[in-house]
Amino acid sequence: MQFLDEYQPHTYALLRIITGFLFIWHGTQKLFGFPVEYPFELSTLTYTAAGIEIIGGALVMIGLATRPAAFICSGTMAVAYWMRHGMNDFFPILNRGELAIMFCFAFLYIAAKGAGIWSLDKK
Repeated sequence: MQFLDEYQPHTYALLRIITGFLFIWHGTQKLFGFPVEYPFELSTLTYTAAGIEIIGGALVMIGLATRPAAFICSGTMAVAYWMRHGMNDFFPILNRGELAIMFCFAFLYIAAKGAGIWSLDKK
């Protein structure tokens, strides 16, 4: 599958863009009830997470201040996992924490690698 080697920068850029894009909607759900109502009561911590999801997701998506934004988003998802999921059951498939884990490690990878192509940081 060496033919994919030349597309590594492009697939990484797509990973960064789509990860940020998907993250934004978790924040809009909490703050605006869009595209679907948030099913839990909002707290100060939830409002803070929503702000990080919207602003951090947008920054990662457009590739601006990518490393610090992705690092903060990664930490937010680590906290979310342990506060909402990790204490309920050991296995992520049982505690429904797979998405938080995937976001956490995707953002951690983005923080380590940087913005890459198709980003404002690259300009």
